[in-house]
Amino acid sequence: MTGGLRVSVPDNRRSIFLGRMPLPERNFIAEALRTETVGGVLLLVAAVVAIVWANTLSGSYEAIRDFHLGPAFLGLDLSIQHWAANGLLAVFFFVAGIELKRELVAGELRDPKAAALPVIAAICGMATPALVYAAVNAIGGGSMQGWAVPTATDIAFALAVLAVIGTSLPSALRAFLLTLAVVDDLFAILIIAVFFTSQLNFLALGFAVVGLAVFYLLLRKGVRGWYIYVPLAVVIWGLMENSGVHATIAGVAMGLMLRCTRRDGERHSPGEHIEHLVRPLSAGLAVPLFALFSAGVAISGGAIHEVFTRPETLGVVLGLVVGKALGIFGGTWVTARFTKAELNPDLKWPDLFAVGALAGIGFTVSLLIGELAFSEDPTLTEEIKASVLIGSLLAAVFAGILLKARNNKYKQLCEEEERDEDNDGIPDIYELDKPEYHLRMAAILEAKAAEHRRQADVAARTRTGDDGPA
Repeated sequence: MTGGLRVSVPDNRRSIFLGRMPLPERNFIAEALRTETVGGVLLLVAAVVAIVWANTLSGSYEAIRDFHLGPAFLGLDLSIQHWAANGLLAVFFFVAGIELKRELVAGELRDPKAAALPVIAAICGMATPALVYAAVNAIGGGSMQGWAVPTATDIAFALAVLAVIGTSLPSALRAFLLTLAVVDDLFAILIIAVFFTSQLNFLALGFAVVGLAVFYLLLRKGVRGWYIYVPLAVVIWGLMENSGVHATIAGVAMGLMLRCTRRDGERHSPGEHIEHLVRPLSAGLAVPLFALFSAGVAISGGAIHEVFTRPETLGVVLGLVVGKALGIFGGTWVTARFTKAELNPDLKWPDLFAVGALAGIGFTVSLLIGELAFSEDPTLTEEIKASVLIGSLLAAVFAGILLKARNNKYKQLCEEEERDEDNDGIPDIYELDKPEYHLRMAAILEAKAAEHRRQADVAARTRTGDDGPA
């Protein structure tokens, strides 16, 4: 999940929030979004299939989900669901690690001033849902173990919702949403590593660290070949799985080691190249399969009643629907006020609130954290999953209504961003300060004017002939 946000400083020394991004960053985000949107639609389909399957043929669903396979002597005799959560999601977090590394060294997050506003917004967007959950459970006497469940944002699912409702966001808002997701991923990684690490096996952890060191040295030596790195990555993952640290941390660590800065003569850095190759695997296979074996919960009138009456599940729903929107919008607005940042005049503050509501779709990582938080209580785990599904659905509907109200404005902004009247492959909005662009446009307009004059002469001669004597 990659993103960037540009804060430019005009002559009056007032920073512009959600201003135009540099063209390379805009193009990179657009390419990443296309893959994530397709993956999000597959994720949505997988979730629907899981729910239908679990509610019609629950016996077969549970039998396949709980079926164990893998070499027991290596500590890898795991259920299908465990393989999906710890194995396939390692690919997802590997991509997240690359995205984070790129943002820190080559993207907008490398500039502390530019990064401050979206980072604070993301932190508030994680803290507020956790506080909402804590407040609901303090009042209702529920368990505090699930405080982290509503803190995550699922960017793929959010993009799928945009595709389904038929709306498009201007590039600045899309970049802001992606930046939120990148920071969300960072803190989700920290939460999983710190709060959901079981009893440590120091021998396995030590060998995993040695494997990571070898991985790093091979990268720095410029050694190439997937046949070297893929087997090594599998070994590192297996050692991390046996260490007591959640195995997805191995994926993050390896992603962070890749070089994401371009050298002379490079069109893409190694990190960008590998991300381009692996992202379709993550978005199109790993995450949908995880959803297929994690989102299958029994949905009934009683189950829905439990979601809205039990403090743990109600806390998750309110955290996603209310906490995310208020946290992101409030953090953005307060920070902008203190930094005297001015919102892009093409956008309005309600647009930020709508994006905050859209960030309340917390599917993949929320399901994972829910499984980890209540692993000792299978019944509550299923109810937490149901609350994540319902909360994400409500957030999607709420955000869809808000975004649809401004869809005509968004379409206009997107058309202006895409317009390329001189057909040079670069949007005109990025060339307004280039003399050669205006000379090309002058030539194009002069040619059009000459053609219109020719057609006017033809029309005038035709009309004279029609009006004259036979």
